[in-house]
Parts: sequence; C-alpha cells; structure tokens
Amino acid sequence: MPVDYSKWDALELSDDSDIEVHPNVDHRSFVNAKRNQIHQQRAERKHRITTLKYERVVNDGLLSRIDALLASLEAHKVEMQGKTKDEVDEAIFDTLADVCTDGSHGADQLPAPPQGVHTQEPQQSYSKMLGVLVDQVKAEVDKSKEDRYSSYIKEVQSHKSQVAGLQKDLHVELARLEKEETSKITSESYHTGFSSSHVSKAEPKSTTTTTKTTTEPELLNPGAMTKTEDLDAAVDEDDMEASPTAKQFSRLGQNDFPASLAFISTHPEILSERETDGLLVEAFNAQSNAKTKKDEDHARHCVHQALLLQYCRQLGRDGVGLFFKRIQTPGHQARKLFLDDVNSTYARIRTRTAELAKVKDEEGDREQIQLHAVDPGTSINIITPAPFEQCTTDDERAAREIFESFTPDLQKALESGSLDRVNDVLGKMSVAEAEQVVEQLGDGGMLSLEGGVIDATTEEGRKQVEAIEQQRHVPAAEADAEPGLSVDEVD
Repeated sequence: MPVDYSKWDALELSDDSDIEVHPNVDHRSFVNAKRNQIHQQRAERKHRITTLKYERVVNDGLLSRIDALLASLEAHKVEMQGKTKDEVDEAIFDTLADVCTDGSHGADQLPAPPQGVHTQEPQQSYSKMLGVLVDQVKAEVDKSKEDRYSSYIKEVQSHKSQVAGLQKDLHVELARLEKEETSKITSESYHTGFSSSHVSKAEPKSTTTTTKTTTEPELLNPGAMTKTEDLDAAVDEDDMEASPTAKQFSRLGQNDFPASLAFISTHPEILSERETDGLLVEAFNAQSNAKTKKDEDHARHCVHQALLLQYCRQLGRDGVGLFFKRIQTPGHQARKLFLDDVNSTYARIRTRTAELAKVKDEEGDREQIQLHAVDPGTSINIITPAPFEQCTTDDERAAREIFESFTPDLQKALESGSLDRVNDVLGKMSVAEAEQVVEQLGDGGMLSLEGGVIDATTEEGRKQVEAIEQQRHVPAAEADAEPGLSVDEVD
C-alpha cells in the first residue's frame, strides 16, 4: 500500500526541502532568504487581518448612526416642506445632535484599536465623524438646485452607500486573507492535544453514611480570597461616591452654563462615568434626607449637573462647546430635550425615595427604645410638669419648657400617665431621637419610681413632687440601694 503524503502539501517550507537553485547560488542562503520572506509576508497578512477586523467594527458603528440619521430625516420630511434655507439647516443640526446623544448606539468614542493598528491617527469619535459627513453633505447640497431638505436626504444616502460599499470590499478581502492564513501549516497552527506525566488513582468507594459533609478546597493563602472580595466591594463603594471636584461642580449655579463650561474645560477628568454616577447617588441621598424644598432643589440640581457631564462625555470633546451654545438658546430643541431628561430623571429619583420611605415607615425601625423598671416589683411613674403660671422655681419652668418642646402625641402620652403609651410613641422614633427624648425626660424630672400617677397641677401632686425632689439629694450609697430605671434597646 503506497504511503499518502498529501497531508504535508500545505507545509510551506522545510530546511531539508528538495529545492533546486542556480549553481552559483548557495543553497543554505537561498533557504534562509526564502524563510525570512515567508515570515515577513505572514506578519503583514496577520497585521492586515487585525486592521480589517477593527475597521469592520468601526464601520458597523458608523452605519448604525447613519441609518438612525436617515430615519429621523425621513420622519420629518413632510413638515419640512416649504421651509427656508436656515430653518432646514437648523433642523439638520438638531437631528444630528439627537443621533449623537442617543446612548442606544453605544459609546461615542471609537473602540481602542489593537496594538500596532492606526497608531499614527488621533483617536476620533462617532459624533465627529458624523459631523464631518454632514459638512460634506452640506457642501454638495449648496451646489444643488433641488429641494434643500430632499437633497440632504439624497446625499446622506449616497454617503451611506459609499460606506456600505467599503464594508463589502472589506469583507471580501478579509475572507481571502483568512483563507490564505489557514491554508498553510505553521507553528501557530498546531498545539499539544494531551500531555500529562501524572495518572490519577481511582477514588476509593465512600462508605454509606447519614452525615452530610461539605468539601472546601485547600488554599495556599486562605485570606487572599476574602481580601480580594473586600477590596472589590470597597472599590465599588468608592466608585459610587462623587469626588470633591464633582461636588464642587454640583455647587455651580443651575443656569450658569458659562461657569459649568469653564469648569469642565479646566477639569476635563470630571467627564468620567464614575463622576456622573457619583452625582446621581448624591442626588438620591439628598432627596432621601430632604426635609425642606431647599433640600429637594439641591437634589434636582445634582441631577442637572450629572446629566451635563453625561451629555458632554457622549458628545466628545469637539461637541461640548456646541452643546452649551445650543442649551443656552431659549426655545431651542436641544435645551428642551436636556431639561426634559433632567425632569424625568429627578422624578424617578423622587418616586423611588418616597417608596423606600413608605416601606421603612410601614416596617418600622429594627431597634426601639423602651422604658422598663429594673425591679419587677417597681413601677415607673410619670410626672406631668405644672403649667408656666403655676411654676415657682427655675427648675419647674425648665421642666415645663422641655415638656412643651415634645410632639403633641408624646405630650398626650405623658399626660395620660401610661408608660405603655409613652413606649408606643418612643417605638415610632429612631433610636437616636428616642434616646434624646429619654434624656430630656430625665433632665425634666418627669420619670419617677414612686407608685401611682403624679399630677403636679393639684396640691397633692405638688407635695409628692417635692418629696421626690428631696429624694434626689440622698447619698449615693443609699441611692444605689433603690430600684432603678432601665432604658432597653429592643430589636
């Protein structure tokens, strides 16, 4: 049976190849030169394939934006009939701005090229490429005698056809190069299929047992995984907080667009997505803690400044100045779109914070402050301070002032003399607020361990209050022997 050597037909060159050369040419030198030529052609082919793949991605992004531009122009074709030259140009620019700021097409910046691809060309953006395209279209439209708006659509379609044609040629060339790349056997074409010097032993059969066990991998550095997870969590938390520079930007006047533009020009690093997210988190926190309209205005202003950064980042460096010019023009479409975006974003934040606050109120705080006597046989009694007209000492007046500073529901609970009602009111407060109220109750002398409810508005009640005041000055040793008051923090 003859041996089949056809599988080696794709071998491009071998040192022992039977190559016939001219007698005056050294065989070894010829082989080396041929090998170097093949390696050079192979490197150039790989570089060309990488370049074409990158250009294919860029062209796909550009074509999607041109399609969006054409669709928007076609949608407004009827209403633009009979418009003046300036009105048509204005509408074209507004449409271009809408397409450039539409985040559904992805990032405005072109994807980073692979190493060694287009290294001499500056990094561009899709918005700049569309701007150049519209400038070329406008130059052709100015020469045309047809309807101006229809001419815009026609020229944009022509440019789309050119880009689509380039993309088609690119696919053909890329397919040819990839086929040529795989037609030859090279050192990169093969790999080790199996290589192992270790044979695993058969696992022993496990005995039947009712105990459930878990297996954890043994780590050389057990703390490394925990540290990495903690670090990732810390990074995520830091990313959600605005930097001091961003917070300074949020304090600029809402309608002071020149100041915002100057600040962005001085601090271009603020256009990062992290700063936008940080200001939105700042707005969320401000709205969550808002007590006055001023606090709500601050939250809305943070949203305003955050979206300013987002729009400028999406438009690219070349579109920032033009964007600020448009939003400062009263009645301009770009200004209306931006403010509508601000209002809708702030409305979502306000709705969400209100929902969270409602859930928190319904569930209540996990921790509550409650009053209980240490000795089960002792009851806590409540002293209602006498009205101001019946107060005779500074301490009595101070106690009444503290009482008057309480909320109406707490005042009613104290006047009822029911410890349960007082605890109910304290349970609706936050821990910090309830602790402050308990401290004020102690300072005002409104809590007592004597039996019964003491009403200081009556003669008998005032005598009991005087007796309690005298007991406050007993020696510390005797005081320690008396039953005490316990302030419990209940989960």
